[in-house]
Amino acid sequence: MKKDLYILGLETSCDETAAAIVKNGREIVANVVSSQIESHKRFGGVVPEVASRHHVEQITLVLEEVLAQADMNVEDMDAIAVTKGPGLVGSLLIGVNAAKAVAFAHNLPLVGVHHIAGHIYANRLVEEMQFPLLSLVVSGGHTELVYMKEHGSFEVIGETRDDAAGEAYDKVARTLKLPYPGGPHIDRLAAEGEDTLKLPRAWMEEGSYDFSFSGLKSAVINTLHNSEQRGEQISPENLAASFQASVVEVLTVKTVKAAQEYNVKQVLLSGGVAANKGLRASLTKAFDQMPSVDLIIPPLHLCTDNAAMIAAAGTVLFEQGKRDDWSMNGYPGLDIEKF
Repeated sequence: MKKDLYILGLETSCDETAAAIVKNGREIVANVVSSQIESHKRFGGVVPEVASRHHVEQITLVLEEVLAQADMNVEDMDAIAVTKGPGLVGSLLIGVNAAKAVAFAHNLPLVGVHHIAGHIYANRLVEEMQFPLLSLVVSGGHTELVYMKEHGSFEVIGETRDDAAGEAYDKVARTLKLPYPGGPHIDRLAAEGEDTLKLPRAWMEEGSYDFSFSGLKSAVINTLHNSEQRGEQISPENLAASFQASVVEVLTVKTVKAAQEYNVKQVLLSGGVAANKGLRASLTKAFDQMPSVDLIIPPLHLCTDNAAMIAAAGTVLFEQGKRDDWSMNGYPGLDIEKF
Protein backbone atom coordinates (compact mmCIF):
# COMPACT_ATOMS: atom_id res chain seq x y z
CA MET A 1 0.00 0.00 0.00
CA LYS A 2 1.23 3.46 -0.92
CA LYS A 3 1.98 5.65 2.09
CA ASP A 4 -0.28 8.68 2.57
CA LEU A 5 1.47 11.96 1.81
CA TYR A 6 0.95 14.92 4.16
CA ILE A 7 2.09 18.39 3.10
CA LEU A 8 2.03 21.44 5.38
CA GLY A 9 1.36 24.57 3.33
CA LEU A 10 2.01 28.23 4.21
CA GLU A 11 0.65 31.28 2.33
CA THR A 12 1.57 34.92 3.08
CA SER A 13 1.77 36.54 -0.37
CA CYS A 14 -0.56 39.47 0.39
CA ASP A 15 -2.91 40.09 3.30
CA GLU A 16 -3.92 36.62 4.48
CA THR A 17 -1.77 34.59 6.86
CA ALA A 18 -2.66 30.97 6.18
CA ALA A 19 -1.59 27.44 7.02
CA ALA A 20 -3.07 24.12 5.89
CA ILE A 21 -2.41 20.39 5.87
CA VAL A 22 -3.38 18.45 2.75
CA LYS A 23 -3.38 14.67 2.36
CA ASN A 24 -2.28 13.15 -0.96
CA GLY A 25 -2.78 16.46 -2.75
CA ARG A 26 -6.57 16.07 -2.76
CA GLU A 27 -7.93 16.06 0.79
CA ILE A 28 -7.91 19.00 3.20
CA VAL A 29 -7.07 17.80 6.71
CA ALA A 30 -7.05 21.30 8.24
CA ASN A 31 -7.14 24.82 6.81
CA VAL A 32 -6.65 28.07 8.78
CA VAL A 33 -6.78 31.61 7.38
CA SER A 34 -6.21 34.82 9.34
CA SER A 35 -7.55 37.76 7.33
CA GLN A 36 -6.33 41.36 7.57
CA ILE A 37 -9.25 43.00 5.74
CA GLU A 38 -10.38 45.02 8.74
CA SER A 39 -6.89 46.50 9.17
CA HIS A 40 -6.60 47.58 5.53
CA LYS A 41 -10.20 48.68 5.03
CA ARG A 42 -9.61 52.17 6.40
CA PHE A 43 -6.81 52.71 3.85
CA GLY A 44 -8.91 51.56 0.89
CA GLY A 45 -6.35 48.91 -0.04
CA VAL A 46 -3.51 46.74 1.21
CA VAL A 47 -0.64 48.62 2.87
CA PRO A 48 2.49 46.43 2.44
CA GLU A 49 4.19 47.43 5.69
CA VAL A 50 1.01 46.82 7.70
CA ALA A 51 0.51 43.46 5.98
CA SER A 52 4.06 42.34 6.84
CA ARG A 53 3.63 43.26 10.51
CA HIS A 54 0.38 41.29 10.73
CA HIS A 55 2.07 38.25 9.17
CA VAL A 56 4.81 38.40 11.82
CA GLU A 57 2.16 38.47 14.54
CA GLN A 58 0.00 35.68 13.08
CA ILE A 59 2.30 33.14 11.40
CA THR A 60 3.15 31.17 14.55
CA LEU A 61 -0.47 31.26 15.70
CA VAL A 62 -1.89 29.86 12.44
CA LEU A 63 0.80 27.15 12.41
CA GLU A 64 -0.12 26.07 15.91
CA GLU A 65 -3.85 26.22 15.11
CA VAL A 66 -3.65 24.11 11.95
CA LEU A 67 -1.65 21.39 13.72
CA ALA A 68 -4.13 21.43 16.61
CA GLN A 69 -7.11 21.14 14.25
CA ALA A 70 -5.49 18.20 12.45
CA ASP A 71 -4.34 16.63 15.74
CA MET A 72 -0.93 16.14 14.13
CA ASN A 73 2.67 17.17 14.72
CA VAL A 74 5.20 18.71 12.34
CA GLU A 75 7.05 15.37 12.48
CA ASP A 76 4.02 13.78 10.75
CA MET A 77 4.57 15.95 7.66
CA ASP A 78 6.42 14.79 4.55
CA ALA A 79 7.34 18.31 3.39
CA ILE A 80 6.71 22.03 3.87
CA ALA A 81 5.25 23.95 0.89
CA VAL A 82 5.27 27.74 0.86
CA THR A 83 4.37 30.54 -1.54
CA LYS A 84 7.63 32.03 -2.84
CA GLY A 85 6.06 34.45 -5.34
CA PRO A 86 4.58 36.49 -6.81
CA GLY A 87 3.27 38.87 -4.17
CA LEU A 88 4.35 41.63 -1.79
CA VAL A 89 8.02 40.99 -1.06
CA GLY A 90 7.75 41.81 2.67
CA SER A 91 4.77 39.50 3.07
CA LEU A 92 6.39 36.69 1.06
CA LEU A 93 9.53 36.80 3.20
CA ILE A 94 7.59 36.13 6.41
CA GLY A 95 6.14 32.90 5.02
CA VAL A 96 9.36 31.82 3.30
CA ASN A 97 11.46 32.29 6.44
CA ALA A 98 8.87 30.60 8.65
CA ALA A 99 8.82 27.63 6.26
CA LYS A 100 12.62 27.49 6.25
CA ALA A 101 12.72 27.53 10.05
CA VAL A 102 10.19 24.71 10.39
CA ALA A 103 11.82 22.64 7.64
CA PHE A 104 15.31 23.11 9.11
CA ALA A 105 14.24 22.36 12.68
CA HIS A 106 12.47 19.14 11.68
CA ASN A 107 14.73 18.08 8.79
CA LEU A 108 11.91 18.25 6.23
CA PRO A 109 12.07 18.97 2.48
CA LEU A 110 11.17 22.51 1.41
CA VAL A 111 9.02 23.17 -1.68
CA GLY A 112 8.49 26.68 -3.05
CA VAL A 113 5.17 27.21 -4.85
CA HIS A 114 4.03 29.82 -7.37
CA HIS A 115 0.98 31.65 -5.99
CA ILE A 116 -1.02 31.34 -9.24
CA ALA A 117 -0.15 27.65 -9.53
CA GLY A 118 -1.68 27.37 -6.08
CA HIS A 119 -4.91 29.02 -7.22
CA ILE A 120 -5.09 26.62 -10.17
CA TYR A 121 -4.46 23.58 -7.97
CA ALA A 122 -7.21 24.65 -5.55
CA ASN A 123 -9.48 22.99 -8.11
CA ARG A 124 -7.79 19.63 -7.49
CA LEU A 125 -9.23 19.78 -3.98
CA VAL A 126 -12.65 19.66 -5.68
CA GLU A 127 -12.09 17.22 -8.55
CA GLU A 128 -9.13 15.42 -10.11
CA MET A 129 -7.53 17.30 -12.99
CA GLN A 130 -7.88 16.00 -16.54
CA PHE A 131 -5.36 17.07 -19.16
CA PRO A 132 -5.13 19.00 -21.33
CA LEU A 133 -6.93 21.71 -19.41
CA LEU A 134 -7.38 25.46 -19.36
CA SER A 135 -7.52 27.68 -16.28
CA LEU A 136 -9.03 31.16 -16.19
CA VAL A 137 -7.17 32.97 -13.40
CA VAL A 138 -8.90 36.14 -12.19
CA SER A 139 -7.72 38.03 -9.12
CA GLY A 140 -6.72 41.45 -7.87
CA GLY A 141 -3.32 41.23 -9.52
CA HIS A 142 -3.78 38.69 -12.30
CA THR A 143 -6.06 37.93 -15.23
CA GLU A 144 -4.68 35.07 -17.30
CA LEU A 145 -5.64 32.08 -19.40
CA VAL A 146 -3.24 29.26 -18.56
CA TYR A 147 -3.00 26.08 -20.66
CA MET A 148 -1.75 22.90 -18.98
CA LYS A 149 -0.87 19.74 -20.89
CA GLU A 150 0.29 17.92 -17.75
CA HIS A 151 0.97 18.45 -14.03
CA GLY A 152 3.41 21.29 -13.41
CA SER A 153 3.31 22.57 -17.00
CA PHE A 154 1.98 26.14 -17.38
CA GLU A 155 1.63 28.04 -20.67
CA VAL A 156 0.12 31.53 -20.47
CA ILE A 157 -1.89 31.95 -23.68
CA GLY A 158 -3.57 35.21 -22.64
CA GLU A 159 -3.05 37.86 -19.97
CA THR A 160 -4.07 41.38 -19.10
CA ARG A 161 -2.09 44.18 -20.75
CA ASP A 162 -2.99 46.66 -18.03
CA ASP A 163 -5.38 46.35 -15.08
CA ALA A 164 -6.32 42.94 -13.74
CA ALA A 165 -10.05 42.27 -13.46
CA GLY A 166 -9.99 42.45 -9.65
CA GLU A 167 -8.03 45.69 -9.75
CA ALA A 168 -10.65 47.21 -12.08
CA TYR A 169 -13.40 46.09 -9.69
CA ASP A 170 -11.69 47.77 -6.75
CA LYS A 171 -11.12 51.03 -8.65
CA VAL A 172 -14.72 51.20 -9.87
CA ALA A 173 -15.94 50.43 -6.34
CA ARG A 174 -13.81 53.28 -4.99
CA THR A 175 -15.42 55.62 -7.54
CA LEU A 176 -18.83 54.51 -6.28
CA LYS A 177 -17.60 55.10 -2.69
CA LEU A 178 -18.02 51.44 -1.78
CA PRO A 179 -15.95 49.85 1.03
CA TYR A 180 -12.77 47.85 0.43
CA PRO A 181 -12.54 45.19 -0.92
CA GLY A 182 -14.81 46.47 -3.68
CA GLY A 183 -15.34 43.32 -5.74
CA PRO A 184 -18.03 41.67 -3.56
CA HIS A 185 -19.91 44.99 -3.26
CA ILE A 186 -19.95 45.50 -7.05
CA ASP A 187 -21.13 41.90 -7.48
CA ARG A 188 -23.97 42.46 -4.99
CA LEU A 189 -25.03 45.75 -6.58
CA ALA A 190 -24.88 44.23 -10.08
CA ALA A 191 -27.38 41.56 -9.06
CA GLU A 192 -29.84 44.34 -8.15
CA GLY A 193 -29.35 46.39 -11.35
CA GLU A 194 -29.62 46.05 -15.12
CA ASP A 195 -27.11 46.36 -17.95
CA THR A 196 -28.50 49.66 -19.25
CA LEU A 197 -25.26 51.56 -19.98
CA LYS A 198 -23.32 50.84 -23.16
CA LEU A 199 -19.83 50.31 -21.78
CA PRO A 200 -16.93 49.14 -23.98
CA ARG A 201 -15.66 45.58 -24.42
CA ALA A 202 -11.94 45.34 -25.21
CA TRP A 203 -11.65 42.35 -27.55
CA MET A 204 -8.06 43.14 -28.67
CA GLU A 205 -6.77 42.10 -32.08
CA GLU A 206 -8.12 39.05 -33.92
CA GLY A 207 -7.04 35.77 -32.37
CA SER A 208 -5.65 37.31 -29.18
CA TYR A 209 -6.56 35.89 -25.79
CA ASP A 210 -5.17 38.94 -23.98
CA PHE A 211 -7.35 41.20 -21.86
CA SER A 212 -7.56 44.93 -21.16
CA PHE A 213 -9.71 46.56 -18.50
CA SER A 214 -8.19 50.03 -18.12
CA GLY A 215 -10.42 51.50 -20.86
CA LEU A 216 -13.53 50.05 -19.27
CA LYS A 217 -12.50 51.39 -15.86
CA SER A 218 -11.96 54.84 -17.36
CA ALA A 219 -15.30 54.67 -19.18
CA VAL A 220 -17.12 53.94 -15.92
CA ILE A 221 -15.36 56.80 -14.11
CA ASN A 222 -16.05 59.23 -17.00
CA THR A 223 -19.71 58.16 -17.21
CA LEU A 224 -20.17 58.82 -13.50
CA HIS A 225 -18.34 62.17 -13.53
CA ASN A 226 -20.15 63.41 -16.66
CA SER A 227 -23.53 62.60 -15.17
CA GLU A 228 -22.63 64.45 -11.96
CA GLN A 229 -21.56 67.51 -13.94
CA ARG A 230 -24.91 67.49 -15.76
CA GLY A 231 -26.74 67.12 -12.47
CA GLU A 232 -28.08 63.71 -13.50
CA GLN A 233 -28.36 60.69 -11.25
CA ILE A 234 -27.06 57.31 -12.42
CA SER A 235 -28.28 54.24 -10.58
CA PRO A 236 -25.27 52.65 -8.81
CA GLU A 237 -26.95 49.28 -9.31
CA ASN A 238 -27.22 49.77 -13.08
CA LEU A 239 -23.67 51.11 -13.33
CA ALA A 240 -22.36 48.08 -11.41
CA ALA A 241 -24.45 45.73 -13.56
CA SER A 242 -23.21 47.34 -16.79
CA PHE A 243 -19.58 47.23 -15.65
CA GLN A 244 -19.83 43.62 -14.55
CA ALA A 245 -21.59 42.60 -17.77
CA SER A 246 -18.67 43.98 -19.78
CA VAL A 247 -16.02 42.21 -17.70
CA VAL A 248 -17.87 38.91 -17.55
CA GLU A 249 -18.72 38.82 -21.26
CA VAL A 250 -15.09 39.28 -22.32
CA LEU A 251 -13.82 36.71 -19.80
CA THR A 252 -16.45 34.16 -20.80
CA VAL A 253 -16.17 34.54 -24.59
CA LYS A 254 -12.36 34.33 -24.58
CA THR A 255 -12.37 31.33 -22.25
CA VAL A 256 -14.87 29.46 -24.44
CA LYS A 257 -12.90 30.22 -27.62
CA ALA A 258 -9.63 29.12 -26.03
CA ALA A 259 -11.21 25.91 -24.71
CA GLN A 260 -12.41 25.10 -28.22
CA GLU A 261 -9.14 25.96 -29.96
CA TYR A 262 -6.98 24.01 -27.52
CA ASN A 263 -9.45 21.11 -27.37
CA VAL A 264 -9.29 20.84 -23.57
CA LYS A 265 -11.07 18.35 -21.35
CA GLN A 266 -11.48 20.72 -18.39
CA VAL A 267 -11.78 24.42 -17.66
CA LEU A 268 -10.83 25.55 -14.15
CA LEU A 269 -11.89 28.86 -12.64
CA SER A 270 -9.22 30.19 -10.27
CA GLY A 271 -8.40 33.24 -8.13
CA GLY A 272 -10.23 35.64 -5.84
CA VAL A 273 -12.60 36.95 -8.54
CA ALA A 274 -13.69 33.32 -9.06
CA ALA A 275 -16.02 34.07 -6.12
CA ASN A 276 -17.96 36.53 -8.32
CA LYS A 277 -21.50 35.23 -8.75
CA GLY A 278 -21.96 36.89 -12.14
CA LEU A 279 -18.84 35.25 -13.57
CA ARG A 280 -19.66 31.85 -12.08
CA ALA A 281 -23.17 31.97 -13.59
CA SER A 282 -21.95 33.12 -17.00
CA LEU A 283 -19.30 30.41 -17.31
CA THR A 284 -21.72 27.74 -16.07
CA LYS A 285 -24.27 28.75 -18.71
CA ALA A 286 -21.64 28.84 -21.48
CA PHE A 287 -20.14 25.45 -20.69
CA ASP A 288 -23.54 23.83 -20.25
CA GLN A 289 -23.60 24.17 -24.06
CA MET A 290 -20.26 22.30 -24.28
CA PRO A 291 -20.83 18.91 -22.63
CA SER A 292 -17.40 17.68 -23.82
CA VAL A 293 -15.69 20.17 -21.47
CA ASP A 294 -15.89 19.77 -17.69
CA LEU A 295 -16.11 23.15 -15.90
CA ILE A 296 -14.75 23.16 -12.35
CA ILE A 297 -15.55 26.08 -10.04
CA PRO A 298 -14.08 25.90 -6.52
CA PRO A 299 -16.14 26.72 -3.41
CA LEU A 300 -15.83 30.28 -2.15
CA HIS A 301 -13.32 29.48 0.63
CA LEU A 302 -10.91 28.07 -1.97
CA CYS A 303 -11.19 31.07 -4.32
CA THR A 304 -9.52 33.59 -2.03
CA ASP A 305 -5.95 33.17 -0.79
CA ASN A 306 -5.48 30.08 1.38
CA ALA A 307 -2.74 27.59 2.20
CA ALA A 308 -4.62 24.43 1.16
CA MET A 309 -4.10 25.41 -2.48
CA ILE A 310 -0.36 25.88 -1.82
CA ALA A 311 -0.13 22.46 -0.20
CA ALA A 312 -2.06 20.92 -3.11
CA ALA A 313 0.33 22.42 -5.68
CA GLY A 314 3.28 21.61 -3.44
CA THR A 315 2.27 17.95 -3.37
CA VAL A 316 2.62 17.69 -7.15
CA LEU A 317 6.02 19.40 -7.09
CA PHE A 318 7.16 17.15 -4.22
CA GLU A 319 6.08 14.04 -6.12
CA GLN A 320 8.00 15.31 -9.16
CA GLY A 321 11.14 15.49 -7.02
CA LYS A 322 11.35 19.30 -6.96
CA ARG A 323 12.93 20.86 -3.88
CA ASP A 324 14.14 24.28 -2.78
CA ASP A 325 17.24 24.88 -0.69
CA TRP A 326 18.01 27.36 2.08
CA SER A 327 18.78 30.10 -0.46
CA MET A 328 15.09 30.32 -1.43
CA ASN A 329 13.85 33.90 -1.30
CA GLY A 330 10.62 35.81 -1.85
CA TYR A 331 10.20 36.60 -5.56
CA PRO A 332 7.57 39.34 -6.13
CA GLY A 333 7.69 39.02 -9.94
CA LEU A 334 7.96 35.23 -10.28
CA ASP A 335 6.99 34.03 -13.79
CA ILE A 336 4.74 30.96 -13.78
CA GLU A 337 6.15 29.71 -17.09
CA LYS A 338 9.73 29.78 -15.73
CA PHE A 339 8.87 28.66 -12.21
